[in-house]
Amino acid sequence: MVVGVIDSLTPVPPAAGTDRPRRSIAGMSAPVSTVEDAVQAALATVDDPEIRRPITDLGMVRSAQVGGDGVVRVELLLTVAGCPLKDKLRTDITAAVGAVPGVTGVEIEFGVMSPEQRQGLQAKLRGGGAAEPVIPFAQPGSRTRVYAVASGKGGVGKSSVTVNLAAALAARGLSVGVVDADIYGHSVPRMLGTDARPTRVEDMIMPPQSHGVKVISIGMFTAGNAAVVWRGPMLHRALQQFLADVYWGELDVLLLDLPPGTGDVAISLAQLLPNAEILVVTTPQAAAAEVAERAGAIALQTHQRVVGVIENMSWLELPDGTRMEIFGSGGGEAVAESLTRTIGAQVPLLGQIPLDTRVREAGDAGNPIVLAEPESPAAKALDRVADRLAVRRESLLGKPLGLKPAGR
Repeated sequence: MVVGVIDSLTPVPPAAGTDRPRRSIAGMSAPVSTVEDAVQAALATVDDPEIRRPITDLGMVRSAQVGGDGVVRVELLLTVAGCPLKDKLRTDITAAVGAVPGVTGVEIEFGVMSPEQRQGLQAKLRGGGAAEPVIPFAQPGSRTRVYAVASGKGGVGKSSVTVNLAAALAARGLSVGVVDADIYGHSVPRMLGTDARPTRVEDMIMPPQSHGVKVISIGMFTAGNAAVVWRGPMLHRALQQFLADVYWGELDVLLLDLPPGTGDVAISLAQLLPNAEILVVTTPQAAAAEVAERAGAIALQTHQRVVGVIENMSWLELPDGTRMEIFGSGGGEAVAESLTRTIGAQVPLLGQIPLDTRVREAGDAGNPIVLAEPESPAAKALDRVADRLAVRRESLLGKPLGLKPAGR
């Protein structure tokens, strides 16, 4: 749901030799330019709900005219006639323009972009419209921290950890995106509480947002709960499209929820995003910890950094304050120590998340526990992990490094 290029926001100047027309709006006589400039300024405060940039910057407003009766008539061109956020745009524009002194009403007419206008918008968003999309997070100047959330086996709560970390980081004011890279077992949209579908602009995809988090998943492109039966090349292409064809904007953090194990997606990730940092999720159980070590050790072959280990379902807190270690203890610490020895670099245990039925309930309801129950022990533990990850990478591009030639 985006729109085309600005045709005109500036009134047509009067013919030579004529006086500039003036209109009386709500009893106030002023030059047309003054009124229309105020309307334009109001429109500039309205952001596109998907791209989060002013509609005037994006060229969404085709025209905005002030009538003699004080009614402002705005024309917008949508990329698709059935834009799902059409009502949101109508509400925001009406509120912004309606607050301009002297405006008595706002009428909005929606049109549809031409193919040329859609291509122009795509080129504008991509900063030049390169014929072959590139993955922005893999570029040398990228300031986005990319975290690949991995596990050795399924059932350890990797998706729950991903979703809650994303929501916690977004709540801190960071721009956050999530790629549901678990093609076969996708579950992130449900856990984030969205059933929205992406919007296409030519070959560019606008991701839905929920709780301030942009998200893309193969589940948004399948009918119902249909199974995805793909082999390696298809998985690679899907991940590539999620990273290159989706318009993410300027992200501070991108989280990828990987499928369990060290299969095709993990290999593709290393090829497409060699700068991604790996977060290993395990449970305290010895068997799960051993498998998690393998998932982390893939960094030796891919030359990626393991940023740390998260132990999930660490214990169950009983009403009397004691802890029941249902899955044993020490798994997360054992994985961190083993990976430190194997990789030869410090791999910390970032946090231990207690077992809490509210985590599951919040995920099923589409409202992550860090938002639904922020004072719960699990939410506080996840918040502490988010604090350690909430670091924006600063690009060194164009910055002096402070190096001096020897002998000076």
